[in-house]
Amino acid sequence: MIKSWFKSGNPWVWLTASAVSACLIMVLGVLGLILVRGIGNFWPGGLMQFSYQEDGGQVHEVIGELIDTSVTPAAMAQVAGFAMTDDEDVLVQYQIKTGNRDVSGSDFRWIQERRIKRQSTPPELIAVERREWGNFYGRLVAVKEGGKVIAEGPGAMPVLQERLEAALDIFEKIAHLEKKEIGAVNYGLERLRLERRKLELEKRWDAASEQRIAAEKAVLDGEYKKFQTELVARYRDIRKDSFVAAADDGSEHEIALAKVVRVYQPNEMSVFGKIGHYFTKFAEFLADDPREANTEGGIFPAIYGTILMVIVMSIIVTPFGVIAAVYLREYAKQGFTTRLIRIAVNNLAGVPSVVYGVFGLGFFVYILGGKIDRLFYPEASPAPVFGTPGLMWASITLALLTLPVVIVSTEEGLARIPKSIREGSLALGATKFETLWRTVLPMASPAMMTGLILAVARAAGEVAPLMLVGVVKLAPSLPLDGNFPFLHLERKFMHLGFHIYDVGFQSPNVEAARPLVYATSLLLVLVIIGLNLSAILIRNHLREKYRALEG
Repeated sequence: MIKSWFKSGNPWVWLTASAVSACLIMVLGVLGLILVRGIGNFWPGGLMQFSYQEDGGQVHEVIGELIDTSVTPAAMAQVAGFAMTDDEDVLVQYQIKTGNRDVSGSDFRWIQERRIKRQSTPPELIAVERREWGNFYGRLVAVKEGGKVIAEGPGAMPVLQERLEAALDIFEKIAHLEKKEIGAVNYGLERLRLERRKLELEKRWDAASEQRIAAEKAVLDGEYKKFQTELVARYRDIRKDSFVAAADDGSEHEIALAKVVRVYQPNEMSVFGKIGHYFTKFAEFLADDPREANTEGGIFPAIYGTILMVIVMSIIVTPFGVIAAVYLREYAKQGFTTRLIRIAVNNLAGVPSVVYGVFGLGFFVYILGGKIDRLFYPEASPAPVFGTPGLMWASITLALLTLPVVIVSTEEGLARIPKSIREGSLALGATKFETLWRTVLPMASPAMMTGLILAVARAAGEVAPLMLVGVVKLAPSLPLDGNFPFLHLERKFMHLGFHIYDVGFQSPNVEAARPLVYATSLLLVLVIIGLNLSAILIRNHLREKYRALEG
């Protein structure tokens, strides 16, 4: 009976089905964890106030957000050093995000449930999201203008929100001046310096060149002074307002509005207010620059860098992979050498990605980049232009890493095209190249897109090689901007995968950065899914277009 059951093949069906189910459960489990933790990152948590008894017996206030709960058996708690009584079976502890890092020295603390004398959620508690030192939790005392109190008590909160909105508007104008206007002037001054140096090296520096460059520099200097004057005025305006808040230990702190992102009272917010707060934070997460060593703020530069790098990589890897596959399938003599090349290509797919990074750093950056700098950018010496990690070298390294995928997929697509189609085209008088260009390659395009999909998925998630050939923790400027030549392939860039690694494992405050790790991971998964869906739609469109020819 069992022997016949094995011979029927049913055990292998159940085995493969079980393996597929286990894989799906694991994938869905990981995605579910990332989804739940990532989505919940932006929801405004309520603030709690605890009357807590310390070891010495004194009772004081603790204000913060409840983050986690730990339940430890009494025996384990005693081993860990906690004094447990006979009637206690477990030790319950709460992790509280207390904020106020500049006051207490840390953002989090654990408190024991048995020592909590009283807990409440006072509506007047405020959460202050700052540009430095993380969140501040406490009570609003007064609002100041130029050091003088202009509002205090219950009427202080509306005044604070009004002044904060004005301060945020000024902050945006300052950021635009510094990044766009003054940044463009500095870029122009640097371009003039390099142009002068190039003329000097080429022995073409004369009075006419000096006069022309001096005139252009005078214009840029004038713009720079104008922007600096405007910047000083903006800074004077934003620094005049501040507010005083009391921490949970009763100490009062004056916080400048120039260093505040938002102030809100989470315990007084309605459900709709919290939903609005949630989407506002989510929009900032997508569109803003990071702050606080990447542990706060947005990740727009990382999204931008990831997508741009994948696009450049796709532009590089597709023609190389397709040409190699066409040669191997259509032109190369099928023999030992061709089989050897195919084996080498397949083995390349199994090489650890960090090896590609080492190769890219050594060959592309140091050798090719160094030679490009010596040949085309001698005026920039000793500062490297392409002789340092950047977007172009990262894209080429990942193109090399994903090249086997495109070659194998394209070859499989070419192999599936019936021989009769080629023979029919040749019989009608077309040359071999015309048959290849007009018939074979269009029919194989869905397979090419499949290879590209796999390449994009792998490239978007790679981190190890990028750490060596172009990705940095914080890029001062984007690789694509309004300064000629607009696309700066030599610049370093940020990447979502590296951002996750950096925030999760290299951050000085890992505990505070953990929610951001989940949110960024969720976004990286969504970006990869979006890129894949786009490629799948194109592939399906091409497949439908050439389905009639295949039939």
